[in-house]
Amino acid sequence: MDTLNKEILAVGIETLNLESESLVKAASRLGDEFLKAVDILFHCKGKIICTGLGKSGHIASKIAATLASTGSPAFFLHPTEALHGDLGMIAGYDCLIAVAYGGETTEVNEVARHSRLRQIPLISITGNVESTLAKLSDVVVDGSVSNEACPLNLAPTSSSTLALALGDAIAMALMKARGFAAEDFAQFHPGGSIGRRFAIVSDLMHPIESLSQVKKSDDFNKVMAAITNPNFGIVPVVDDYGNLCGAITDGDIRRALSRFKGDAIHKNAQQLMTESPRTVMTDDFAVNAFKKMQEYKITGLFTVSKEQPKKPLGLIRLHDLLEKKIG
Repeated sequence: MDTLNKEILAVGIETLNLESESLVKAASRLGDEFLKAVDILFHCKGKIICTGLGKSGHIASKIAATLASTGSPAFFLHPTEALHGDLGMIAGYDCLIAVAYGGETTEVNEVARHSRLRQIPLISITGNVESTLAKLSDVVVDGSVSNEACPLNLAPTSSSTLALALGDAIAMALMKARGFAAEDFAQFHPGGSIGRRFAIVSDLMHPIESLSQVKKSDDFNKVMAAITNPNFGIVPVVDDYGNLCGAITDGDIRRALSRFKGDAIHKNAQQLMTESPRTVMTDDFAVNAFKKMQEYKITGLFTVSKEQPKKPLGLIRLHDLLEKKIG
C-alpha cells in the first residue's frame, strides 16, 4: 500500500473513531431530558413534526421516517416552506422536534416561535443548550460534540451522526413504551424484504373454497379427479364433520400404484391417505410455514385457525412462497 492510500485509510478510520466517541459520550449523559422528550411524544395525540434546515433537515427527515415506520405518526416539515404557508400543517395536538446544531437557524427558530405561541410541545436536538432554539424548547436533548470528524472541524459529521442517533434512540424508546411488536412492524412494511419477512400465511394461502376435498370413503377415481383439479398436487381428506383427517398427494398415488399394482384403483381415500397431515396457523408468519416445509421435507401445508384447529381453511404451498421470495 503506497503512502497516499495509507493516509486515506487513516482518515477513514479516524472519522469512524471520532464519530463513535461522540456517540459514547452522548450515551453517558443521556438522562432526564431524554425521558421527558419520550414522555411528551408518547402522549402526543396528534402527529410528530420534525424540522431542520440543510444537513439538519436531512437528519430531521430521517427521524420522521423512522418514527412513522415504528408506530409514531410523523412527517418532515421544511422550515422555509413552513414560513411561506406550510405552518398550517401544524395542528393543535401535534408535537415538534427541531434539529439545529448551533440553535440559531433563523427559519427553524421562527417555526419554533410559532409552535411556542400555539403551545405546541417543542423538543430540540441541538449542540448549544444555551441557544435561542434551546430557550424556545420545552425539552433540550444535548447533541453537542467535542469536534467534528471533518479534518477542518467544519463539515457536519460527528454532530449530524449524533443527531441521527439521538433520533433513533427516541424512536426506539417510543417503540418500547408503546409495546410495539414485530406484528405491528409488519403492518407498516408490506413491501420489500421486510414485508416478505413478515408476510402472513392467510395473505398467501389458497382458500378452502378453491380446493377439492374428499371423504374417507371416496373411491380412487374421485381422489384422482380431486388431485388433478385444481392441480395443486394435494387434496385434503375430511370426515363427515369437515374435520381434517388426512391428505393425499401425487406422491401417495405413485406409491400406491407401485405397492398395490392393479389393485390401487380399488382403494378408497382412507387407504391412500397420509394421516394427521402437517398444518400451519393462518395468522402465523409465512416464513415459519417455509421453515416447517423444509423441516418435514414437504411442499404444502393445510392452514387452520386457533379457534378450529381441525377445520382446514386453505392450503399454502412451497411454490407460492418461493414465488414471493419468502424463505
